[in-house]
Amino acid sequence: MRILHVVPEVYPVVKTGGLADVAAALPAALAQRGQDVRLLIPGYPAVLEAGIDLEPVMTDGNLFWGGPAQILYGRLKGVGVPAYVLDSAGLFNRPGNPYIGPDGDWPDNHLRFAALGWAASWLSYNLPDWQPQVVHAHDWQAGLAPAHVHCNANGHAPPATVMTIHNIAYQGFFPASSFGDLALPEQAYGMHGVEFWGGVGFLKAGLVYADKITTVSRTYAHEIQGPRAGNGFDGLLRDRHHDVVGIVNGVDYGIWNPAADPHLPAPYWPENLTGKAAAKAELQRRMGLDPDPDAPLFGSVNRIAWLKGVDLLIDAIPNLVQRGAQLALLGHGDPWYEGTLAELERQYKGRVVCYIAFDEALSHLIQGGADAVLVPSRSEPCGLTQLYALRYGTVPVVRHVGGLADTVVNAEPWNLAAGIATGFVFWDATSDALSGTIDWACDTYRDRKAWEQMQQVGMAQDFSWDHAAAEYEKVYQSLLR
Repeated sequence: MRILHVVPEVYPVVKTGGLADVAAALPAALAQRGQDVRLLIPGYPAVLEAGIDLEPVMTDGNLFWGGPAQILYGRLKGVGVPAYVLDSAGLFNRPGNPYIGPDGDWPDNHLRFAALGWAASWLSYNLPDWQPQVVHAHDWQAGLAPAHVHCNANGHAPPATVMTIHNIAYQGFFPASSFGDLALPEQAYGMHGVEFWGGVGFLKAGLVYADKITTVSRTYAHEIQGPRAGNGFDGLLRDRHHDVVGIVNGVDYGIWNPAADPHLPAPYWPENLTGKAAAKAELQRRMGLDPDPDAPLFGSVNRIAWLKGVDLLIDAIPNLVQRGAQLALLGHGDPWYEGTLAELERQYKGRVVCYIAFDEALSHLIQGGADAVLVPSRSEPCGLTQLYALRYGTVPVVRHVGGLADTVVNAEPWNLAAGIATGFVFWDATSDALSGTIDWACDTYRDRKAWEQMQQVGMAQDFSWDHAAAEYEKVYQSLLR
């Protein structure tokens, strides 16, 4: 199959979150399974710098009011499949975060990502030697791709389209006045088109026009069809429930592998965990925690946001310290929460460290050096943190929601006895529930036999991308049939 993935970011070229990991790993896994896969990505400065032998396949004098533009084709350093790059200096030649400027969201984001959707439709109908059979759009930034593919067919047989929701809370909402800038026909603005609550919804467009809708775990696919997690789309998704498929994200074990991770001081594997003790000592040293090998060390690598349950974690920190445990936190996000965490770090010096940054190397060291990882999310479409933790023998402490519910087996006595427990699960989004589960994890940590069994069972789990890619192939094949 010829498959075009439309993505706003891709690891290792440009990354703001887990979407970049998926955008790199899923196409590569599909290619390894024999599919003919290519990417389409905006030409941010980092993308153009990573380009190898990029050659133009299309030029335009003033694309979406951004001035001269071209679509380039070639390779990107570190990316496993060929890529089309939408090169428009007026739209994408900006420093820093690809979506946010110094004063908040870029005010022309609707133009920038409408251009990306339009480019997907151009590639669908105008290349002389390669037309995609499937256009697979990822998140709101690519949400207009299915709309443009549908509306610009002009007698061509359109490719099948798939829209993946990585997080339904991020929707790409713009005022109604922006519709005239999107190069879509008038009839596309309506309840059965891109209109959403009196404005323009990029994610709404993808959910309406795509032939299939996927999201990144089975439980999340069910949750977003209800009002609590649907963020205004639950009715639409219930109407299309036959087209909604949940597929758990995979892990690139070529990158996340404690037996060969260059960010760890020593390798380790299930049968020999001595290298994990070295990683713990190095993590304590690097982050300024007390050098206490017997203290349960909890890690947290996540956005600092209400949806991630950071307020629950903040309220649970005094109890965590009282239990003799430590916390190593890495992330950035809400400034108020960041300030509160900084104050707790000062209050519990040597026991709590909160590193407010994005640091890929440190995230690997936390996964390797922590004894347990905390993921108390209110909403978690899939979650990659807990999947990385499992492979690193770092026991997840998670809330029963979304992909966390699908990937962590609770350490209830019968699951421990059966040798299938991999973590600790709580249900209520309260600090008391989280604190009680931290207590439970600390108590189990003192039982070295039980703890090591959970580590080894977790490390044996297989969440490789090959499994996820096979499920996506079924979705594509159902459309092509």
